[in-house]
Amino acid sequence: MKKYSQKFDFRIPKLLALSVGIFFLFSCSSYAQPNTDSCTTQFSNSQCVDNLNKILPELKKAKVVYLGETHDSSQDHQNQLKIIKELYKNNPKIAIGMEMFQRPFQEIINQYIAGKITEAELVEKTEYKNRWGFDWELYASILRFAKENKVPVLALNTPSEISRKVAKGGIENLSDEEKKLIPSITEIKLDNIPYRQMVLKAFEQHQSAGHGNSNSANRFFLAQVLWDETMADGIAKFVKTNPDYQVVVLAGQGHVVYGYGIPSRVERRIQDSNKDKKFIQRSLLLSVPDITPIEKDKPVADFILK
Repeated sequence: MKKYSQKFDFRIPKLLALSVGIFFLFSCSSYAQPNTDSCTTQFSNSQCVDNLNKILPELKKAKVVYLGETHDSSQDHQNQLKIIKELYKNNPKIAIGMEMFQRPFQEIINQYIAGKITEAELVEKTEYKNRWGFDWELYASILRFAKENKVPVLALNTPSEISRKVAKGGIENLSDEEKKLIPSITEIKLDNIPYRQMVLKAFEQHQSAGHGNSNSANRFFLAQVLWDETMADGIAKFVKTNPDYQVVVLAGQGHVVYGYGIPSRVERRIQDSNKDKKFIQRSLLLSVPDITPIEKDKPVADFILK
């Protein structure tokens, strides 16, 4: 495996940090301030629930379940584990897809699940503290459950170095070796106009705070879509090769809302290869998103926990 950490300076400018993944949008506490009273009024096309047991029957029917989190919310991660345990009881053939780990480290995760390395070695060898950085204990219980029950964990994310290079100079800035770690260029779709508007609105807000310039906007959006497409690619490939499995995806709300980020891109890949079978996905936001509704007639998610 290529060693990445030697060359990557994690003390990057704020614009660049934002450019390599807009989890800042809805996925950190400073941006996601839940307003439970607004759920049914602002997001009337989504089912707002106050008890996870009410929606578990629907989640059990889905091939892929998205749990949109606020990354530093311990309550969100407790609810993720609760859902994973309930789905596991229903069907032990589940896998957990995680935004928090990057593709090159899949084999290390496999070694941890197989009991060949310790938890401390997992954290160190995946470079978790540098590449993700949120408190490990927020996710530790989920990984421990996966190891105890031999549940596959999928490293979904794009390597930070690649996202950074794309944010700076576009996909053409990547080497042939780096392109092997992302989907084919033909699979990176930039044609979702509402998603583009949502992402660029965040870019403009960041720019108004004194970071970046308008020339960076297109690459800003490209870097976000690359992240989404890479995660969708990993999920779809697993679903295709493991048709008996259900996949539970842990990702920031910004990758889940309206299906713009990951869900629609997984569906595109599955339907392109299997048009005759019904493919069911369900999305749950683990808190009420602090965003202005973008599409009046489209649910921001199937379910919102208020």
